[in-house]
Formats: sequence, C-alpha cells, structure tokens
Amino acid sequence: MYTYFRNILFVVVALMLTTTSCDEGFGELNTDPNAANEINPNFQFTWIQLRTSGERYENWRASLIYSSMMVQHMSALCGYWAGDKYTYNAGYSSSLFDRQYTQAVVEIQDLINTLESTEDGDQTMLGMARIWRVLIFHRLTDLYGDVPYSQAGKGFIEGVDFPEFDAQEDIYRDMLNELEEAVAQIGDSGGFGSSDLLYGGDQGAWRRFGNSLMLRLGMRLSEVDAATAQEYVNKAIQGGTLQAGENAFIEHTVGPEGINRNGIGEVLDKSQGFGDDCPRLSATLVNWMQSTDDPRLDVIGTLPVNGSEHNGLPNGLDAELINDNPTGTSLDDFSSVNQAIVSVASPMMFMTVAETELLKAEAALRGWGASDAASHYEAGVRAAMNMWADYGQPIASEDIDAYIANNPFDNTMESIGEQYWAATFLNEYEAFANWRRTGYPELTPVNYPGNVTGGTIPVRLALPQGELGTNPNMRAALDRQGLGTDFASHLTVPVWWDVN
Repeated sequence: MYTYFRNILFVVVALMLTTTSCDEGFGELNTDPNAANEINPNFQFTWIQLRTSGERYENWRASLIYSSMMVQHMSALCGYWAGDKYTYNAGYSSSLFDRQYTQAVVEIQDLINTLESTEDGDQTMLGMARIWRVLIFHRLTDLYGDVPYSQAGKGFIEGVDFPEFDAQEDIYRDMLNELEEAVAQIGDSGGFGSSDLLYGGDQGAWRRFGNSLMLRLGMRLSEVDAATAQEYVNKAIQGGTLQAGENAFIEHTVGPEGINRNGIGEVLDKSQGFGDDCPRLSATLVNWMQSTDDPRLDVIGTLPVNGSEHNGLPNGLDAELINDNPTGTSLDDFSSVNQAIVSVASPMMFMTVAETELLKAEAALRGWGASDAASHYEAGVRAAMNMWADYGQPIASEDIDAYIANNPFDNTMESIGEQYWAATFLNEYEAFANWRRTGYPELTPVNYPGNVTGGTIPVRLALPQGELGTNPNMRAALDRQGLGTDFASHLTVPVWWDVN
C-alpha cells in the first residue's frame, strides 16, 4: 500500500480555496482554477484521482441509490432510494454530473493544458492524464448520454462559459482515439511517480490500464457499431491488458472527511457514525450466488440478524409492501453488505483484471482478436474472486477451484454477462452500463406504485434540470436524443450505444 496522506494534505492546501461549488452551473467554471500553473502537477493529479473516486454526495446518489438498485446488486425499503422504486429525484439523478464537472473535469482539463503548454513537457505525464480524462468522461456519457466533452472544463482556459453537448457517438470515437494516442505517449521514464494513487507511476501498468479501458470502451460499441468495436478490441488485446496484481483502484484512508475517504464507505460505514442502514443485498444477487454455491456471498454480505442463512431483500418493496413478502417482513430478516468491504478506508475500484479477462472471453466468443473463450472466462472468474484480497477479504484457492469446477463455461454470452455483473459489485456505474449493453443478467423489473418508467428498469440518469435555464446548448442536445423537458421521462430513453 502506498502512503500518500502527506501529499494529499498539500493538495488540499493548494486547491481548497478555489475549488468550485458542486451545485453551480457551467457559468461558474469561467474562473481561474487556482491559477493551476502554480500548482505542482503531481499534487494536482493526486487531487484529480481522488475527485474521480468521489465523495459521499455522488457515491450515495448516483452510484448506490440509483445504479446499484437498478442493476439489482442491492435493494432498499426506504422511499428515498429512488433507483429501487424507479422514481425520479432531480438532485440525485444529476449528482455525478454536478460533482464531476465542477471538480474532476475542470481540473483534468487544466492539468492537460498545463502539460501541453510546457516546453519539453513530460509526455508520460500527459499520456497518463489523457487516459484519466477518458475514464472521467466515459462514466459521464454512459450515465447521461450526450454531455459537454470537447469544450468542457475550458471556461478559464478559452472563455467557454457554456460548452456544447457533444453527441455520444462522437465522444466515444474521440475517447478511443485518445486512448490509442495516450498509451503510445507513455514512455519508460517520467510520469507522476508516487503521486499516482493507482500504480505509483508504473509506466507499464499504465499502458496496460489504457489498453484495458480501450477494450471496455470498444466492447461498449458491440451492438451499435460492430466494426469499430472489433477494431479497437483487437488493438487493445494486441497492446496488452491488465495482468495479475494490476487491478486499478485507489487505496483510501480513514482521514478527514472530503480528503481521502472512500465515498461509498462514507455512506455505508457504520463505524463512522453515519452508516445508512436502508440498503440490503438484493434477492436477485443472493439467489444467483446461492444457486451456484458462490464463495463471494460470504465476502460481500453478512448474515441476517434474524437468520443463519443469507436472504436477499426483493427489490421494489417498502415498509408496507414488505408485510406481504414471504421471505421476511423486517430488515433484520435480510443480508447486509459486509462492513469489511465498505469502510471509509476501502479501495475504490475503477477497473479489474476480472473485467478485462471476461471481456476477452466475450471477444473470443465473437471471434474478435482473442482465442479460447473458456480460458479467459476461467481467468476472469478466478480474478473476480481474488479481487477481494484487495479489500482484506481473500477467498481460499480451494474454494475458487471448486467453484470453477462446478460452474464451467457454457459457451454463452449469458454466462459471461452474469459473471461480469458479479465481478463489478461496488463498481456500480460499470455494472449498470454493461447490463444495458448486454442484457445480462436477465433482471425482472419492479412496478412500484408511482414509478416514472411504467415498470421498466431505467436505462440512464437525467441531466441536471438547472442547466436547461443556464446553458443554451442543452436544448439541442435534448432534441438530438429525443428527450423533452419532462426530465423524469429521460430515464426510459436509451443512450446511443444501448440498442438492446
């Protein structure tokens, strides 16, 4: 584990006075983001990585309340867990957009501008920064569709108060090109060194991380543009992807709130006195794991207070509807998320070896630049189980061997999709995106009274309503996507790459 806390405190001192408010529109971004030419790029990159991981605000709302519920990793009785009920809360829906654009986006654009304008600048630094920019934006566009991209974060740099919303198709094509160029830009020296919270400056790991993101983004286009998807999937695999021990995550600490705490932990860590007790493991996930005797169930969950076996809470219930539920009528009857994996010091995963191997298995099944789908599938499942060692919760190798022996690859997309869903527990943005792309696992929607989707699982989150009145470019983006001014209805309109 790296020790970065001293550097992080320096970052806070350097940036805190001028960090923009998370709730303001783009007009507030036309300010000097702390005259970043005076900020050490190493410290700035650390800060950007932490802002991308996020705080309690957006992790509670966009990741947990919406994404984890809609993909049925978790469930909740409380009405404010809107994703469980398919209801619309404007602030919750736009939370990732609100936070990322006023923090991570504006800072990464400033850093890239600084690195590009520096004579004989560190090209490895620039390549790493470009890869990280793609990570930030692919989360945003996957969740919201057309978003500001080419002009985003350029308020101070170029005087762009109100950036245009780029079409998701154009965003994806540029992100893939950015990854290809950025990976090639990373040399065998230079970089952010120990200020890099992901790999401690390891250039080879960064190249493989960039290629793995290329694999993920290329595969995202599998159903809407197969030719481009195959082109970049092949490039990524040939370039080399994440290897054992290279899961891309930030190691957080118990330090002061808002500095280096895990945002999901800030929601669920009861030891810190603010744990939200509403969510439970979804019956969908628990039942699936029980059906295959999955050893991960004892890692991600703790037994119900009232029971000796795991029991998942069905989605779409509340304090009244649960009275008619045959498997339990109290939250104490259902399995909770294991506190050991959701502390404020837990890792925040961005991409794993498991995802990469399972995407390679899919590529092999499609005939796209990888061979032997079964071996990649097995490697993916094994890596998904070994991943929990990064959380201090290792699974015994004999248990992993037994699981793989009893659940061999059946040569279907469904099995790959289900394992990817299981492997992305707590990386809820990615779980939600890959489910929309593949349709796996096959989830049964709920039809909670008063839902805004007609009883269908939402397929995106809605953009901030306030931007419609402040950014004149937003109207064109809504029209282009077939979205009106009833923002609640946006939840039912697929993004460009989602044609399932």
